[in-house]
Formats: sequence, structure tokens, C-alpha cells
Amino acid sequence: MAAKKKKKKFQPVDIHTLELPEFGEPALTQRERMSIPRQPIPEQAPDERVHNFSEVALGYEERTARIEALRCIQCKKPLCIAGCPVNIDIPAFIRKIAEGHYADGVAILKKDNVLPAICGRVCPQEEQCEIVCTLTKKYEPVAIGRLERFLADWERESGTIEPLVPGPPTGKRVAIVGGGPAGLTAAADLVRHGHDVTVFEALQRPGGVLVYGIPEFRLPKKIVQIEVEQLEKAGVKFRNSVVIGQTFTMDELNETFDAVFVATGAGLPNFMGIPGENLNGVYSANEYLTRVNLMRAYEFPRADTPVARSENVAVIGGGNVAMDAARTAKRLGAKHVYNVYRRTRAEMPARAEEIEHAAEEGIEFLFLHNPITYEGDEDGRVSRAVCRKMKLGEPDASGRRRPVPTEESVTLDVDTVVVAIGNGPNPLIPRTTPDLEVKRWGNIRVERATGKTSRKGVWAGGDIVLGAATVILAMGAGRNAARSIHEYLTTGEWTEPELDS
Repeated sequence: MAAKKKKKKFQPVDIHTLELPEFGEPALTQRERMSIPRQPIPEQAPDERVHNFSEVALGYEERTARIEALRCIQCKKPLCIAGCPVNIDIPAFIRKIAEGHYADGVAILKKDNVLPAICGRVCPQEEQCEIVCTLTKKYEPVAIGRLERFLADWERESGTIEPLVPGPPTGKRVAIVGGGPAGLTAAADLVRHGHDVTVFEALQRPGGVLVYGIPEFRLPKKIVQIEVEQLEKAGVKFRNSVVIGQTFTMDELNETFDAVFVATGAGLPNFMGIPGENLNGVYSANEYLTRVNLMRAYEFPRADTPVARSENVAVIGGGNVAMDAARTAKRLGAKHVYNVYRRTRAEMPARAEEIEHAAEEGIEFLFLHNPITYEGDEDGRVSRAVCRKMKLGEPDASGRRRPVPTEESVTLDVDTVVVAIGNGPNPLIPRTTPDLEVKRWGNIRVERATGKTSRKGVWAGGDIVLGAATVILAMGAGRNAARSIHEYLTTGEWTEPELDS
């Protein structure tokens, strides 16, 4: 009887000695690829970054990016593509990183995503493309977002940005209302088709939430500016400080332009309606972050829009905006920053990475607490936040356990409160455009597949439709609307949309 062949012992890949040829993918088996651990991204140390507004995550170096890219096993049926709201060919651009062909990877990436440097930094890949990565069955998913950022940064830093090429002029004019992610994406797609595109932005700079909401330490504003400049070079016109619904009406836009895309976002802050919210020192997160980010209050006195320096700050809410506000307050010199949240950490909607960064930076979490009143001093400035202790009851409509008040309360000594409990849709255009149908809370009703509204020649997308959502979802809405607008401008046919409820 023949002796059994001895099975060769498997040796995991040693990433320290792994040779990466200049070009060409190293010959690794699928099993060897899967033995490579997910590569961490370098970051500023917490005790350093709390004193500056420089970016926290520093990005992959070339070797680290290629090693991480080798972890992708190039599935025959890649679920990550379907997990991406704009359906980027993720395995293809990752393969190019592994091979060292970065320019080819950029071309694949930018075919479907005009803002990769932004998405690679702020999109919740862990809830979209990475959560469905095949590796998650046994290992950590491929770091898709970090690899996306690597390619985008490589393109910018190497000075090889491929220009956005406009199509042959069609003679058709499109107005885009709002210069945030949805508007910028639609503008890029429409100018590629040769349409004459004008973006109307209410603030002094385009970018929407990318410039007024997300802090510099998460998304440097120079990156947003470069993306806007690429659109300008392609012929997109930007008219800033123009408020549609006041400066111009929708009727006037429809008379001048062949199509209009409304992407005004969800910039109306929510408050709790409790006593003391009108005291000085009580901000909405929108105002607080806009003062710091767009108006550069952190550079005072070099920038002339100050924000009060605070000793003790309470930030109300558990989402990404709350984390941004709390971490900003810490960088502005506050000794104590309390994050007051009525549920537990497990229920927080903020990204896990943002919560971890906040904890590392010394944010003091008060879980199962909810403010019930703010008290002020003799000058009318907030001085105390009275918070009710909570407990968790049965799940509510969101699937999270409902917070139930107890009889206990605590009082915090504070001189600033930032309310970050969500935003509503911008009400100005629906209020001044009666035939534009909206839902109960003011979001514009659209046909989801196309973005068409109840008004002929008008589309809408992004947070004005979805409510406060993610950058990549807004971009997906912008792409869908641009596709439908182009079809309408090409054929002249308007079919009545089936509006969502």
C-alpha cells in the first residue's frame, strides 16, 4: 500500500519580507492573501492632535497600500460593488494598486466616483461596501475606503490629475441648486454630456456639508477646493451667495434653464424644545461647525469670525455630527467636553472610528442621560445643563431600545451647549414653490430611480430627499438624476414620475 503523501504545512505570508515587484502582481495563493492581516492606517497621536486641526488619519504609504490591496481575493461575484451606492468596480481598482499601476486604478475609480479623496475619508464603508466583503466570514474586510483614499491622494500629490473632459456642447442649460456632494456629482456627469451647467450655492463657497459641516481634521478643505476647481476647468459655472427661493425663484430658473436639479440638503437644525435653549452659548451643531469650519473661527484672530472659547462644553447627540462638534470643542481649548447621549454606546449611530477617536481625545461620555433644561447666569449665558438619567426600554421604530426617563437627574456646569440631534430638510424652495410636492417633514417627493419631482423639468436628490444621510448616498442620487436629466434633454420626453410616499 502506497504511503500517504505528507501535506505541506501552510506558512502565513510575512508582510515584512514580502517582495513587491515594481510592476506585476506577486504570485500569491488565495490562502496566502487571506493570511495577510488588515493594515492599520497611521494617525496623529491623541495628545498631539487635540492641539491642532490637522488631519488625524495620515493615509497609507505605498508599500502598505499594496500589501492591503493583496488581501482582496478578487471574488468571481464581488458583493462589494453592489454594496457601493455608485457601484464602483472595487476589485478592479484594488487589483491595480496591488500591481503598482496607480494611474489605471484612478481611472477605474473616477469612472464612477468624482470625489474619491472625499469618500475615502468620510464615507461609512464599514456599513456599505466593506460589510459585505467576502473576507468578513472569517477575517477583517479589505480596507476599501483607505485604498480609495490612497489612490486619490496619489493622483493629487503626484500632480497627475486627469482633467474632467466636457462633451460636445448640446446647447442645453442645467441649473443645480446646492453645491454639496449631490450637486457636484450631478454637475460632473452633466458637463461630461456637454450640457451647460450652473451651480447656485447659498454660502460663499461650494461644497455644502463638506465645507461647513465636516471638520478640517477629518476632511481638509483644500481637497474639496481641488475637486471644485476640476469642475470649473471643465466649464461648470458656480454662483455663490445666491439663495434660490429669495434671490431667484424656481419659476425664474425654469424660465432660464432647460432642467433644474435641487440638492439643497438638510441644513435646518433640530432642537429639543426644552427651557433655556434660547440662552447665549446654546448653539445648533450647524452654526457651531459652520463658524469653525467654513469661517475658520479656529484661526481667530487671523480669521475674523470668532466662536466663544469655552471651559466646559456639553454636546447633545450620538451621531457623527455630535462627535465632530465634541472633538472640535476639545481642539478649541475646552477642559471638559461632555457628550450627552440618551442611549448607550451600543446604540450610537456615529461611526465606530469616530467614537474611538473621541474617546482617545478625552471626550467624556455621559450615556443614558438626556437634558431637560438649561439654566443661565445673570448675563443670560448658559451656565448649567440639567440632565435626566435614562434607562432602556423596548425597541422603537428604529430598532434601537427606547430611552425611558428615571427619577434621577444630574447637573453639569457648562458655558457652552451644542445641540446635535439631527437636521431637517431646507424648507425654502418647497415653501416658495407650491407645486413641488413634499412629505410630512418637508422632504421633496421624488421618483427614486430618476429623481424626478412633481414639477416638470425639476429633479431633486441628496439630503433634501433622503434626510440627513451619507456623502456617497447623496452622490448616488446625483448620478441617478443626471442620467435622467440627460435623457430628458436628449429626447424632450417627460413621463410622469411615480413619486415615493
